[in-house]
Amino acid sequence: MKDFSRAPDDALEVYGTKLASRLFVGTSMYDSPAILADAVRASACEVVTVSLRREAGGSRAGGSFWDLIKSMNVRVLPNTAGCKTVKEAVTTAQMAREVFDTPWIKLEVIGEDDTLQPDVFGLVEAARILSEDGFEVFPYTTEDLVVAEKLLGAGCKVLMPWGAPIGSGRGLNNVFGLKAMRAHFPDVPLVVDAGIGAPSHAAQALEMGYDAVLLNTAIAKAGDAVAMAHAFKLAVAAGREAYLATPMEPRDMAAPSTPVFGVAFR
Repeated sequence: MKDFSRAPDDALEVYGTKLASRLFVGTSMYDSPAILADAVRASACEVVTVSLRREAGGSRAGGSFWDLIKSMNVRVLPNTAGCKTVKEAVTTAQMAREVFDTPWIKLEVIGEDDTLQPDVFGLVEAARILSEDGFEVFPYTTEDLVVAEKLLGAGCKVLMPWGAPIGSGRGLNNVFGLKAMRAHFPDVPLVVDAGIGAPSHAAQALEMGYDAVLLNTAIAKAGDAVAMAHAFKLAVAAGREAYLATPMEPRDMAAPSTPVFGVAFR
């Protein structure tokens, strides 16, 4: 009988690094550093994202925050949050590499203020520049298949399509588009990034075959951030286990679960 007391040996591999957890967690907006640390531990995540502001690059402002992050025994995925141009994103990424001594970068090039939708044209250009410079790029993108192809051509080996606008908590707005991306790129690690608001959203993404989810606001702004982090840990694990078990296909008509053979009829 299968041993369900431990997670299956089913590591996620990104840029040659194997990760047991399929949950990436952001580090902003928590009520205190202590709550942040407790939430990260409760989530059992192995990767946290950190936004690097340009003014912190030279002065090392916020040094105590960086020290806290580094003390958590997790991998740091710096991001270019808030960048609106290719030049700004590339410069921020280069600074992040110096501060955190990592080639990983979550690349954001924002094109629209209300939805924080990526500027996919600038995103592809920045991804190409950074990949050629030795970065391992995690691009925050849309579910557009053409853009995805161009990002892969630019050197990205991971894609991070949005579920919904950042911080909206709406879940998976375009399930059809996300399923199409999963089917079109069966061998590319795909991470749903942005818009996740509840553990059920995370479980749905993993059940669809997505490799991981990245979220921040859903944990940081929950009534109990630590408990919510643990809930997301369980949801991601359940979603992945369900995907591996192969869920039944939905159908339009009822199908009796109890056999009708031997039942008396009038």
